Amino acid sequence: MKTSDSNGHGLDRREFLKGCGAGAAIAAAGPTLLFSQEAHAAENPFDTVVVVFLRGGIDGLNLVPPVSGNDRGFYEEARPTLRIPVSGDPSALPLTLANGTATGFGLHPSAVGLHEIWNLGKLAIVQCCGMPTVVTRSHFDAQAYLDLGTPGNLNVATGWMTRAWDTRPAGGIGGTMPLLAVASRQPANLRGSTEALSMPSPGDFSLSSGAPQWRAYRSGMPVGTRGVTETMASLWAGQSGVEIAGLRADASMQLIAQQGYTSTLPTAPVAWPTSTFARQLWTVAQSIRFNLGLRYAAIDLGGWDTHENQGTTGTSFYSNKITELSQGLAAFFNELNATGEMGRVTVIVQSEFGRRVRQNGSGGTDHGYGNPLLVMGGPVNGRRLYGQWLGLNPETLSPYFGDIPVTTDFRRVFSELVIRRMGNNRLGDVFPGYTGYSPLGVFQGSDLVPQYVATASQPMTARLPDHPQPAYGSSLETSRALRARERDRQHWIRRLLAALGLS
Repeated sequence: MKTSDSNGHGLDRREFLKGCGAGAAIAAAGPTLLFSQEAHAAENPFDTVVVVFLRGGIDGLNLVPPVSGNDRGFYEEARPTLRIPVSGDPSALPLTLANGTATGFGLHPSAVGLHEIWNLGKLAIVQCCGMPTVVTRSHFDAQAYLDLGTPGNLNVATGWMTRAWDTRPAGGIGGTMPLLAVASRQPANLRGSTEALSMPSPGDFSLSSGAPQWRAYRSGMPVGTRGVTETMASLWAGQSGVEIAGLRADASMQLIAQQGYTSTLPTAPVAWPTSTFARQLWTVAQSIRFNLGLRYAAIDLGGWDTHENQGTTGTSFYSNKITELSQGLAAFFNELNATGEMGRVTVIVQSEFGRRVRQNGSGGTDHGYGNPLLVMGGPVNGRRLYGQWLGLNPETLSPYFGDIPVTTDFRRVFSELVIRRMGNNRLGDVFPGYTGYSPLGVFQGSDLVPQYVATASQPMTARLPDHPQPAYGSSLETSRALRARERDRQHWIRRLLAALGLS
């Protein structure tokens, strides 16, 4: 969004931070202050899309393992100590269709909450999902491709959610807070937006200059005393571009402060989980209820790079991570479902890639390719498996280096979401270069004829240096070699930032 000073000179919010002294602005506002639109009343009759990104590459084969048939035998042979049992306690939770028919798959025994949502018909699983046009075992590249929505191209200045919002249908209702990242910094899927708000938690979204006791007026202070927050707000009384931008930043902070956010659930029939991930979901749930016009929200849950000591069930590392994921999503679903909001909320859970079918010698799994994509929400045609599963026969997997292949492009699922739930058919803008839209039927809603020709030019960024794709087996390199490769990558990134004047 652009503003103009008294001389008519345009100034956007990004330019505000750069032009008025980025060092002073950041020192006053802290790293968590990003902008949203001006505070005003807004209704949200549209869907809210929540993207949960599992950073690190979750082992999807142990989240949704085969529990019967030939694939069960191949699975047990490939994972002699990491396989999820199908009998005893704990064991895989069977996935059945609505008519009781077995699917041949189950959920990890720690995913109790997700299993309950499956049985309610509001959880769907897209198997073998990912990027069929790009093969990479790099966390950095794979995450960027997914966040940007442009597999194979990092030379893009905006994230896919930013473009989805910017190309919303004409006449659509705006919002006070249309884009939200519950994070300390803006993720790449919201890159390039001046309307996105990023905050690790509502309590942290405030000025952080000076001692805490001086940041805002508190009872007991001398009459007439003002804290830093009140003093800063009084500085934005003019009409220059800088002052208008500052006023909007202050309005964003006041908006959050006035909503009555709580860090934990005050009352609930079942205690809300206490993990950071669950608290972040609670922030999103409250934002939806406050009718701030929230359309796209982003949350990360990291820790899935399980090269060693992965574990299976019980109190293992992997099992605890599944518990954290499942409990948080179940609390979010149950809370909003009880009061009707879940009918217009869709949650997508994705990771940059899966893990290798065969466990490694360190009790873990290395970087793979195809992975299940979870879709949860009121508008979801759930209790179904989508996509094409080719099986785990080593002969079938041989052309794919022994990995689970990608048979469903993630953009096919996201495009159906954008068209059917958000009423936006401008796929050429949201996912440049993608032309393969054909609905799987995951979402309820009506189809629109996709528009593959971009109607708005996409700003480009300076291109990162090309790196050859890792050779087969490179994920088995020693930790020393991996650290050396990462040092080289960071060196190139620093050089690029210096060249752009951003260091």
